[in-house]
Amino acid sequence: MPKNYFTIAIFINWVIIRKRTFCGTANRWRHTMKRSSGVLLHISSLPNDFGIGSFGQSAYDFVDFLVESEQSYWQILPLTTTSYGDSPYQSFSAFAGNTHFIDFELLAEAGLLEKADYENIPFSQNPESVDYARIFNLRRPVLEKAVQRFIERGDFSDYETFHQENHDWLEPFVEYMTVKEDHELKPWYEWPEALRYRHHDALEVYHRDYQPQLNYHRVTQYFFAKQWQALKNYANRKKIQIIGDLPIYVARDSVEMWTQPELFKVDETKTPTNIAGTPPDNFTEDGQFWGNPIYDWNYMAEQEYAWWKHRIVESFKLYDVLRFDHFRGFESYWDVPYGAETAAEGDWTKGPGLSFFQNIEASLGELSIIAEDLGFMTDAVIEMREATGYPGMKILQFGFTGKGDSLDLPHHYKENTVAYVGTHDNETALGWYKDSASPEQRKQLRKYLNLSLTDNIPAAMNRAIAASVSRLAIYTMQDLLGLDNRARMNEPSTLGHNWQWRMTADAIDDELTERLKDMTETFFRQRTEAEIFDEAEVAEEYMPD
Repeated sequence: MPKNYFTIAIFINWVIIRKRTFCGTANRWRHTMKRSSGVLLHISSLPNDFGIGSFGQSAYDFVDFLVESEQSYWQILPLTTTSYGDSPYQSFSAFAGNTHFIDFELLAEAGLLEKADYENIPFSQNPESVDYARIFNLRRPVLEKAVQRFIERGDFSDYETFHQENHDWLEPFVEYMTVKEDHELKPWYEWPEALRYRHHDALEVYHRDYQPQLNYHRVTQYFFAKQWQALKNYANRKKIQIIGDLPIYVARDSVEMWTQPELFKVDETKTPTNIAGTPPDNFTEDGQFWGNPIYDWNYMAEQEYAWWKHRIVESFKLYDVLRFDHFRGFESYWDVPYGAETAAEGDWTKGPGLSFFQNIEASLGELSIIAEDLGFMTDAVIEMREATGYPGMKILQFGFTGKGDSLDLPHHYKENTVAYVGTHDNETALGWYKDSASPEQRKQLRKYLNLSLTDNIPAAMNRAIAASVSRLAIYTMQDLLGLDNRARMNEPSTLGHNWQWRMTADAIDDELTERLKDMTETFFRQRTEAEIFDEAEVAEEYMPD
């Protein structure tokens, strides 16, 4: 009998009951998606006075901007917690939300904070950049006050429902974070042995003596869920769909590795035997170490991918459309032996393949998924993507090689694709043109787009993807604002300066709104009135005035 047979049985019964929800109109998205467009801007990049973007007024204002400019989608990065390197792709949990996004003004409107609790705190020295160390230290005391007032108020009916519905992932996360904080935030594999191996007596001490800490993590996850669902409801009711990102891997320093090591390739000490990475290429002769543990796909298949189904169900509570990060890794992935000197020592290893997606959709119905099919593509990966029917991605920056034709140039695009000038991992359009593009690439771009030396490069590249046949075009906010690489979100394989860019409070004005609206109408990407799957329709809302 499987180790977690009881949990799997409960989950499968839940899926059967809820399957009809996932077979509604939203799940025919990839067949019925009309010609449309949207904007990529992560929550952290929204402006406010709290050091990092939040679910507050500026988020609602951004939805209004999308509506006024005739957009249909808001794409964001993962909403999960951040850990090493501040990356949303290296999270302490595959399920828990990033409490940095909880808005203080909304908590004040709910009677859980006074303005004096947060108004004069210097959360940021630079409104255009997130200082993660500063907000990590300064936000916590404010949230602790809100949690304490929430507990003193004693109105727990809605909170108890949240706790009951999310118990399976919430309680392990709460336990994990409480122990982690008690050990100077060290990763779980550096904790004392009794805690590493989750001995009952060792954990019982925390449940007996650390109730304030446990409750802090429970209640802040509740705050996160309430505020996000209210914002998502607002967007959905204005016919804006949320595109969210689903990282393929979890971090080694995560609650999943601590509590469910059987899901991964590990030895008897729960140490990974294999880790994820990328092979050598034109940019890195040794390849890249990602460091994430590799899944034990054989074990997962035996369990009918129950953990993945749970993760996907929870993700569709947060998002309307899921972008599957590193889609090619489901066909085959770069498998590096743990302890290898470089990632070049790895090998391509077969993943679960098409059967994974067939199994998922047999249980959950047809899902609204975008395949992040970037990187080293093979015929097998392309065949898997085509068999799923998921739209892939096209990146315009990649098209201008300066050497000739490319499948990333718009004349090769197909309808069932999502077009980008660049993603969060790329340079901005202006930054790429100024800092990285060769003279040959610049010449090819100007000739292809019929530009003079003085034309606006980001605007021209945005128009190129807007004019393409791709059903969906996504513009980064940085490119709409014409910003250079100082606004770049992430430079892969580097640490210390990523995920920091923030938009200024006055960045969006009437001129930008009209310009985006005009481009949307010119290339027939106006908003549609399609029905939108809304898991949280009946949720009580915290909404700004």
